[in-house]
Amino acid sequence: MEIPSPPFERAVAELAKLPGLGRRSALRMALHLHKRGSSATLQLAEALRGLAEDVHVCQQCHSLAQAEICEICANPARNNGQICVIEDLRDVLALENTQAFRGRYHVLGGLISPMDGMGPDDLQLESLFAQAASAKEIVFALSATMEGDTTAYYLFKKLQPLGLSITAIARGLAVGDALEYADETTLSRSMDLRVPYEQTLKNLG
Repeated sequence: MEIPSPPFERAVAELAKLPGLGRRSALRMALHLHKRGSSATLQLAEALRGLAEDVHVCQQCHSLAQAEICEICANPARNNGQICVIEDLRDVLALENTQAFRGRYHVLGGLISPMDGMGPDDLQLESLFAQAASAKEIVFALSATMEGDTTAYYLFKKLQPLGLSITAIARGLAVGDALEYADETTLSRSMDLRVPYEQTLKNLG
């Protein structure tokens, strides 16, 4: 049943498009916002406007930025010779919270997953290969899932001819776990104890 208020109905319809929200949850959220008053709702609207207009994608690592280059890539104190390959922004935040990695990141924007229609062409790989040419170490920090392992192996085969060090975070994560859900101590230890990627292939076998 449609709500007899077109603006309210439109708000519910837009909220219902968010991941994990159905129409019933969207209705509750819209009612909550309306109850809080116009000031709080307008603050949210302004924050979302800023998200749409002021947040960009870093031209180097594909993380989020307010300019063409994000703060991490622009920071001269970071080690440009180390590139940590991760799935998305949530993994950048998780690793940054540990302060265990002082290099730069490369956000793939997903993982190879034929079941979900995601192949290598759907990932941010061209810029990774370009940056890898001048790097000393590539660190795979991908989820301990079939998709993460498939993506790491694909990248390993592509990067191996460059002759640089290719490592992977230690398997402190349980099989099937995503980086974003790991506690900081486990994630930090996994980064500190990273191993040559070839060793992880033996462990998987």
